Amino acid sequence: MGDSKRIVYWIRRLSELAMLGWLGLMLLIDLGIAVSLDGIQWLVPATGAAGVVAVMLRRRHRLTSLAVLLALSAGVSVTMGVTGFGGVPGCAESGALLVLTIGVLRHAEPVWRAATLSFGVLVVLLAEGAGRGFQNSGLAFSFLLFAGWSLAAGAGGYLRFQQERRTEAIQSVRRSERLELARELHDLVAHHITGIVVQAQAARTVAEMRPEAVLPALDAIAGAGGEALTSMRRLVTVLRDDDEAARTPGTSLADLRLLTERFAANGPRVAFEIGPGIDDATLPPEVMTTLHRVLREALTNVRRHAPGASWIEARLRLSDRVAGLRVRDFGSAADARTSGLGGGFGLVGMAERVEALGGRLHAGPVPEGGWEVVAEFPLP
Repeated sequence: MGDSKRIVYWIRRLSELAMLGWLGLMLLIDLGIAVSLDGIQWLVPATGAAGVVAVMLRRRHRLTSLAVLLALSAGVSVTMGVTGFGGVPGCAESGALLVLTIGVLRHAEPVWRAATLSFGVLVVLLAEGAGRGFQNSGLAFSFLLFAGWSLAAGAGGYLRFQQERRTEAIQSVRRSERLELARELHDLVAHHITGIVVQAQAARTVAEMRPEAVLPALDAIAGAGGEALTSMRRLVTVLRDDDEAARTPGTSLADLRLLTERFAANGPRVAFEIGPGIDDATLPPEVMTTLHRVLREALTNVRRHAPGASWIEARLRLSDRVAGLRVRDFGSAADARTSGLGGGFGLVGMAERVEALGGRLHAGPVPEGGWEVVAEFPLP
């Protein structure tokens, strides 16, 4: 786990603890009020305790927790309103409802359900203020609760808007990758079919002079056809699946080396190492071209985000039928303003292509400094 991810993890944990501590303090206030008023006011801290539990369970049972808390809060408000007790709204209860409102507006699907639940929270909060109007202060309580709900609804709506914007951007990247793949699929098919046609014509010529050589030629044609079908199945699967994407045919190891040389001509020096056992025949064409895309994107990211890098190391290795490409920059610390923002859409495109071939991609800062991109592909 990179330093930035570890920092984000602990920030989330501490914020969760701070929120629960804040609700705990509100619950203590509810207990103090219940001691002074007595009677059915004790229902308020009990509902507040249920609200704290609902907040703790909100990630696994978001809608259920909110529905149960809404029912309990509405029941207490109706009870106090019917009996004329004139209690005080619960601090922990109201705080838990506001926290759950933010989460529901951000995550609940579809959006009409999120809006309906949010409106239900508003009704329950207003009922809480009106039904527990201690010493004719119901209007003031209702105004405060409405103001709190407005802030929570605004925060939840903003977070949902930002999340949907990012989702749309990611989907746009995926659509772009699949459209590019559709063009590349034509080239791949043409490449394989041309080879098959050439071998078939050669087999026909050989059959007239050496009939015994026809069977090996037919085996070669069958092998080429099988390779074409395998590659096309993998790529067509990407076109059909919204969660995957693609490649470019015709790339060789020489193209990878040429890419690093062109980059080094106008940027940091690149040390590109190809491990033993790797040649153009070792890697399937779709893996080779995806490696080219990953290497190009990784070098572009170095130029964009680490212009002060002194040199770049790129290694292509083969181990246990897994081809791995590692690209790492040296001599330049990651920019704190960008390393904490998560992966960009270029990384999304790389991950789409790698995962489409059954591989995995990791990108992030390394403890020694700099940035590292690792792509691994299982080979047939």
